Amino acid sequence: MLNFRHAIRAGLVAATVLVVAGCATVKPEPNLVAFSTTLRGGNEVPPVMTDATGRVYAVLDKNNLLLRWKMTYAGLSGPATMAHFHGPAAVGENARVQVPFQRPITSPYAGQATLTPQQAAEMMAGKWYVNIHTRAHPGGEIRGWMVVQP
Repeated sequence: MLNFRHAIRAGLVAATVLVVAGCATVKPEPNLVAFSTTLRGGNEVPPVMTDATGRVYAVLDKNNLLLRWKMTYAGLSGPATMAHFHGPAAVGENARVQVPFQRPITSPYAGQATLTPQQAAEMMAGKWYVNIHTRAHPGGEIRGWMVVQP
């Protein structure tokens, strides 16, 4: 599966090369929106004391509402039992599951789902988070809020 962070960087490098080479201006793809987050125990509600960390990179195609993501993590207290996108909620609040990740949940992990228009709007508004659950932390061991990347 593509590493979306690298794919975005590769696209930017390619665009720069074309401009430098004297080609016409390359237009950005306005239908693609990139998101990322860092997963930490302190982001859980209530906060969890853990050395675990993780990252999630995602791309939403606004034309067909296809969300693709890649997640990595390390240091969990045990195997991941579940992981989800949750929303809508403000930072510091809990929300219901919007998109469950298919098991097994390993690192790295990649997935995709087609969102509803409401789900896409909530994610664009910064009201979605990802968390990973473990047996020791059934409410979630690490969490991060999805943020639109400029």
